[in-house]
Amino acid sequence: MNDGANWKPFEITPESIEGAPGVNSLCDYLADTENIDKLLVEKKALAFCGFGISAGQLGRVMDLLLHGRLPYIHGNSPRTMVADKIYTSTEYPPEFTISMHNELSYAATWPARLLFFCEKAASTGGATPITDGAAWLRSLDGEVRDAFSGGIRYIQNLHGGRGLGRSWQETFETSDRKPVEDYLSAAGATWEWSSRGLRVSQVRPASTRHPITGSEVWFNQADQWHIATAVDSKTAVALADVLPEEQMPQSVRFADGTPIPDDYVLQIQRRGLESAVDQNWHPGDLLLIDNVLVAHGRRPYTGNRRVLVAMSN
Repeated sequence: MNDGANWKPFEITPESIEGAPGVNSLCDYLADTENIDKLLVEKKALAFCGFGISAGQLGRVMDLLLHGRLPYIHGNSPRTMVADKIYTSTEYPPEFTISMHNELSYAATWPARLLFFCEKAASTGGATPITDGAAWLRSLDGEVRDAFSGGIRYIQNLHGGRGLGRSWQETFETSDRKPVEDYLSAAGATWEWSSRGLRVSQVRPASTRHPITGSEVWFNQADQWHIATAVDSKTAVALADVLPEEQMPQSVRFADGTPIPDDYVLQIQRRGLESAVDQNWHPGDLLLIDNVLVAHGRRPYTGNRRVLVAMSN
């Protein structure tokens, strides 16, 4: 694939592997982990459709696809842990689009893989759009790419149990300050405790390169952290009328502290969504993505959609 225009996830079905529906057939195929590893790097995303996997069988599949599941440490989106290191996908209201992003791209470390599992499909909508990160980078105007070349400063205000946004206890999955400080110190972040909670500031690059392919990809969450393109931007703008930026739950600027123009993040968000391919869900389907090579999001939906996610190195 050269320009990303015709890219889509590689679909694997019982018919394509000359097997039968069910967890046994899928696990037999996944047992060749070396082949799966190579295939994921080559294809960037693998969709396992038609096997009819149940939530109770998910552990067997995850043991083969995720080599050591990771906790959602330093995660900023609302989600619920339903089992050991298995979470609901982001729990924003269904009427909102979640724009394209790579999981934890604002952090010092991030998962290499994400595995999504559809337990219950939406009545309408609810696809998971995914986009090729290299194509997304190329789609941006040179002016935008150049402006972000110096990096991005992410700022979080995490309350201590009462307030807007997430608490630091939820974010770091602990109520002990010491592991939080150890994590932030290792990440090169700066932080400050106060009576309100924890303030974190960190500078990260806007792009990165895949450790195997060397491909450069757009890799940040500037548009999601920016007030002009937040998931619920109307509420965010209203909140900014009564709350200074330095007290917002999260905000973003260029690394040198200068504001990021609205039109830059609007372009980033729009072009990421325009280049995305929708993965539509049926109960029992799975989607494995390389979290560096491709970004993901969520389309609006109706009904009681339930998609779970787990992460690994």
